[in-house]
Amino acid sequence: MDLNAVIGEADGDGGIAHGELLGRFVAAVVGDDAGELKAARRSLLDTLGPEALVDACGVVATFNAIDRVADSTGIPIDEARLEPTADLRESLGINAFPSGKSPG
Repeated sequence: MDLNAVIGEADGDGGIAHGELLGRFVAAVVGDDAGELKAARRSLLDTLGPEALVDACGVVATFNAIDRVADSTGIPIDEARLEPTADLRESLGINAFPSGKSPG
């Protein structure tokens, strides 16, 4: 997975302490390489400690939950995000979900 596709076009840490390390972890979580996920978790643990690893896991899980809550309640996609995400939503079948419908 392209890390820049997940964390944007920022260089290095993107202005966030340990941003590159955290971005690598996020990319590994949403990716499909179990070895990369294990390595990213290990890097977080070794660099930032167990509390930070748990916090990072919690944040990633929360973002996953937020999307599911939005979908289950039928919250529409913001108008500004419709066009840039059209191809992705179509390929993933997201348009069939209540939150995939355009606002209004």
